[in-house]
Formats: sequence, structure tokens, C-alpha cells
Amino acid sequence: MKFILAALLMLLPTISLADDFLRTIGDFTLTTITGEEITLSNHSEELVAIYIQGNGCPIARLGSHDYKEVINQFAGKPVAFYMMNSFIQDSVYAIIQEEAEFKFAVPIMKDDTQSVAKTLGVTRTADVFLIRPKTGEVVYRGPINDKLGYETQQTDVTENYLSDGLNTVLSGGTVDHSVIPDSKGCLVALF
Repeated sequence: MKFILAALLMLLPTISLADDFLRTIGDFTLTTITGEEITLSNHSEELVAIYIQGNGCPIARLGSHDYKEVINQFAGKPVAFYMMNSFIQDSVYAIIQEEAEFKFAVPIMKDDTQSVAKTLGVTRTADVFLIRPKTGEVVYRGPINDKLGYETQQTDVTENYLSDGLNTVLSGGTVDHSVIPDSKGCLVALF
């Protein structure tokens, strides 16, 4: 009996971390850098994908190319794709300049108050969240693929985490997050 109790107590931190990792988010409205208001619950798509962007982050910049490839791969599917910037120091003007230089070609929402980032539990750029817009349920959180890391970059992708996650969710399955590593992006300071 003591062994079972000890095993259960050891699992409690893991259980709470898993619950904290994929959060449910309430409805929100953010404005893009072009002035368009985006409200989560207004989407008719099955999923909303949000890539965490931050000016000057090399991993987020490099990952944006792979994000565009996923967007092209899922064209015509019930998924809306966005980027979100929650950095206090990144003004809309600065984000517009970064977008012009790197040609993200994805609507970028500005989370000025960091309220959406806090609710989602954002910690790093280049993290992607897949959300069911009608319920706010986060069904995927992780990197786009295994190409980028800290001070590393592979030329060949061997794992397409986001594409696989999209296919799994769109076919009615549940993503196994135990096989998906954390995103390797720049730290997002939340205040």
C-alpha cells in the first residue's frame, strides 16, 4: 500500500504539468499589424494555428519558412493560420519592418497586454498552438518540425510535428504529446 501511495505522489507533479501544458483559452480578440481584428470564436474553421513570433529571434525567423510550407500543405483545409507577437518591446511598426524583411506572409496578431500569451502559457517563440475556436481547447502545442534547435540547424527534416498533429486532429484523433519535444525558441518574458 505504501508503494502505491508513493507512486501516486510521484505522479502528481507530472499530472499537473500535463494539465498546465495544454490549456483551454477563453475567447479573445487581437488586432493584426495591418489593423484587422481577429476574434477566436468568429472562426468557422475547425482549428486556429498560432505561431509565436518575436522580432530578432533567429529561430522564429528561420522557422517561419517551415510554417509557410505547412500553411501551403493545408490550403483548403479547415485551419486558419496566424502568428502572434507578445513581446512588450516590439512595436507594431517594428513588427511591420520585420515582416517586410522576412516576408512572413501570415497575419501577425499583436498581444499588447500579453493576456493571450499568459493564458496559453507561452514561454518561447517558434512554439505553435492549435486551438479549437468554438471551445478554446488547445489540442497541439509544440514545434513545427525537428529542423531547428539552439545553435543547430538540420538540412533535412525527419519529424514533421505540426503537420502530423494537424492530420491527427483533423482526422478525429488526439495528439500524443509525449513524443513531441519542446520548441527551441527565444524566451518570451511575460510581465
